Amino acid sequence: MLEVKDFLTGRGVTESPRWHDGRLWFADWGTHQVLAASPDGTVEVIADGPETPFCLDHTPDGKLLVITGPALVRHDPEPVVHGDLSGYSAPNDIAVDGRGNAYVGDVAFEFPMGEFVPGSIALVTPDGTVRRVADGMAFPNGMVVTPDGTTVIVAESFANRLTAFDIEADGSLSNRRVWADLGDGVPDGICLDADGAVWYADVPNKRCVRVREGGEVLERIELTQGCFACALGGDTLYLLTGDMPRGPFGDEPRTGRILTATAPSPGV
Repeated sequence: MLEVKDFLTGRGVTESPRWHDGRLWFADWGTHQVLAASPDGTVEVIADGPETPFCLDHTPDGKLLVITGPALVRHDPEPVVHGDLSGYSAPNDIAVDGRGNAYVGDVAFEFPMGEFVPGSIALVTPDGTVRRVADGMAFPNGMVVTPDGTTVIVAESFANRLTAFDIEADGSLSNRRVWADLGDGVPDGICLDADGAVWYADVPNKRCVRVREGGEVLERIELTQGCFACALGGDTLYLLTGDMPRGPFGDEPRTGRILTATAPSPGV
């Protein structure tokens, strides 16, 4: 059983952790901020609203990309629209490959009150062109690209599985397949380690689970709150937990926490 420790407390809903330049970057939906935390717990405000920064990642040359509803915004260093996502109903998570292609999951309905409809994945190329590259996704959530740039893995929350695609030379996705059937697992944010295993956060089951391709469970961390996302910084696993808001994001109690545990394999 991995020992879990507090790292940051008193946050809102925290999401989309990314390890970048020796710090943990993440979005706080309660304050509408993108923040970067050093390993000693020092926090710097990187971007400050007014839009909610739903999810974030970085380009290969280190530029911050943030999904703010109908736009993918690049901080260069001032914010500019990098990709127009107005043709998508509910853009969610993002993963960027080594060529600068950004893959964006579209939930496609208003969560949690809206009626479910299948979602999709959009590709935003480095020049800002946007096109759909996958359909029929059951609530596309966390995403990662493998270090060799050949595969994207997507959490399908409403299908209890991780789904993989091959990445083609033009950024298109092909060879859709089940990477891991998670049983009763409800995957949210995910991250990949050096052994090729995936950690997935699980809000309703209040846990974070490490699985290998095929679905074998390697580690399970039971938590006292829902786990929205996870990230690896070296061999430190960061767990973003909190209570699901009962109203608009920003109105929830400041119960969000970021926890840490020493992982058996470092991040990639």
